[in-house]
Amino acid sequence: MLRVRPIHFTSRPDAWEELLTALGMAKTVDEGPWREFDSGAGRLALHLAEAGAADDGTTALGVEVRDLAEFARRTNLAADESGTTTAELITVDHGESCRVTSKDGLSFLADKGAEGAVATEADPALTVVGVWFTADPGAAAVTLQDIGALFRPVPDADETADFTAKNGGVLMVRPASGNPRSGLGFEYDGDLRTVRDRLTAAGIAVSETEEAFARTLHVAHPDAADRSGSTDAHVPPTLWISQRLATQ
Repeated sequence: MLRVRPIHFTSRPDAWEELLTALGMAKTVDEGPWREFDSGAGRLALHLAEAGAADDGTTALGVEVRDLAEFARRTNLAADESGTTTAELITVDHGESCRVTSKDGLSFLADKGAEGAVATEADPALTVVGVWFTADPGAAAVTLQDIGALFRPVPDADETADFTAKNGGVLMVRPASGNPRSGLGFEYDGDLRTVRDRLTAAGIAVSETEEAFARTLHVAHPDAADRSGSTDAHVPPTLWISQRLATQ
């Protein structure tokens, strides 16, 4: 079992919930500072952060697995050949977990997840996308292969790489300068007008761009509100929802 489940830290969880509901996600967990939302493929967790804190508006890459010990064993076995990845069982504030570390320095958690089907209210065409920005895309791609993600060819595959998780979600590697970091986006396997209409009905402004290989919707990033004069480069101005190509 491997499911994409990034964790987004935010001081504006209600604004996020409004947006995620309009996108077609279904809330499945609401426990104090922690909320989880299902899409048709993949999950997203929201973790409450203090306004202005260093983690406010940041996304941490993350996955869910069935058995932590077996996941760590298989990842380290695959990494014996690549020499790129380490997986270690650790205890964190929410319990047992497995920390995966790549050669580029990025670490993320694999948590034990429920094997059940996603919430029936979730739009089956919507997919959660975790993005890995790194100056060493080759190492990141190998790490995703080591954890069991499946390579997905993309039309403009120069230094980019896309992977799918068996139990839902997409992981993307994108070249970027500076320290490695994580990002968040969505894919839609259908007519983007469906999503655009839902967003508009919820009072959320949306724009659309026609890119080389796909159409993409853009909405204001909930954590970018009231930051017009901020230098917080880690908070992008918009959040994107791209149309999934039939050839992918």
